Amino acid sequence: MSVSYTAVLPLREETVTFLAGLLDAERARRGTRTGTRSLTCREQAILVLRWFCDSTRMSQLARDNAISTSTGYDYLHEGIDVLAARSPSLHGALLAAKAAGHDYVTIDGTLIETDRCSTPGPTEGVDLWWSGKHHTHGGNIQVIGVPDGWPIWTSDVRPGREHDTTAARTDPELLPALTDAADDLRALGDLGYEGLADTVTVAYKKPKNGGLLLVQQQFNKAHNSLRAVGERANALLKMIFRALRNIGLNPWRIGKIVAAALVILHTEHGRTT
Repeated sequence: MSVSYTAVLPLREETVTFLAGLLDAERARRGTRTGTRSLTCREQAILVLRWFCDSTRMSQLARDNAISTSTGYDYLHEGIDVLAARSPSLHGALLAAKAAGHDYVTIDGTLIETDRCSTPGPTEGVDLWWSGKHHTHGGNIQVIGVPDGWPIWTSDVRPGREHDTTAARTDPELLPALTDAADDLRALGDLGYEGLADTVTVAYKKPKNGGLLLVQQQFNKAHNSLRAVGERANALLKMIFRALRNIGLNPWRIGKIVAAALVILHTEHGRTT
C-alpha cells in the first residue's frame, strides 16, 4: 500500500502564482486549447517548483499528478524554458548593480554535477564533462554576484573539463560586458581567472621560489576579504535548489536550469541586485 504524507513547498504563494502566469502565457502563445492539458497551470507550476526545490524524482511527480513520466518531463522542460527566458542579461544586471550603488561585482565559477557523462571529449579516454579539479562529471557555470554575495547573473553551461578562464573566454557576452563596465564596476575573482587579469582583478600569486612583497600581501588580504563573500552566490543557488546539486537531464540544459533557478530566487525574495 502507498503511504500518503503532507508536504509544504518552501516558497511563497506569489512565486507559484508568478510561474503559473508564465505557463498560462506560454499556453496562449502555443494556442493550447482549453481542457487538453492534464494539469492546470498552477499544478504544473507546483510540479516544476517541487523538482527545483526538493529534486523530487520525476517518477514520483508523475505518480502524484496521475500523468505519465514523459508528460511530466514535458511539463518540467516547459517550465524551465519560460523561467530561463526571464533571466536578466549581463548588460542589464551590471547596469542594475551600478544603479544600486555597488562599486564592484564578483565572478566565480561553480560546477553543477551531472550523471549524464558518456560524451567523448577532445582528450582520448576522458569524457567531455569530466572535471579533473572536482573529480566528477558536471557543467561549468559562471556566476556574477554583488558585494553581499547575491547572484545577479549566470552564464550558459560549459563542459566541466574547462577551466574558469576558458569558460569565461568562451562566453560571447561575459568579458566584453565586464570590460565595458570596468570604469564603474570592478570585477573581482580568484586565481582561477589569473589569465584574465586585464579584465578581472585577482590576487597576486606567490612566486615559485620567492615570496610576496608586503604591499602585495596587504592587497591580497583586502582583495580576498571582498571576493570571498562572492562565493555565497553559488552556495545560495545550490542550497536553496537541491536540483542543482546533481542534474540527470541533458548536460547542455544546465545553463537554462540554473538561469531558471535564478529567476525563482529573485522572484521569491523580490530582489535582483
